[in-house]
Amino acid sequence: MSDRTLPPEALDAWAAALRERFDLTADDLPIALILDLARDVTAGVARPAAPFSAFVAGLVAGRAGGTPDDTRDAVAAVTELARGWQAAGAP
Repeated sequence: MSDRTLPPEALDAWAAALRERFDLTADDLPIALILDLARDVTAGVARPAAPFSAFVAGLVAGRAGGTPDDTRDAVAAVTELARGWQAAGAP
């Protein structure tokens, strides 16, 4: 394991640190949802598109109101676009 690879417990610790630093709840940081988004964008578009797409999903969710439902909706929309990207034969 490299220094840049986090085991699951380290990811949980990082999420806890983010929640504490930015006064967030567990619902504000849906780890599995975001990791699934990254997986789907990586598979449908390209690996470098994953962090950028996660940022866009967060931006869209925030503009919509920033609730957990807004986050799920934004992630679903980005995921849908990524899945269709490959099927459409986009570059």
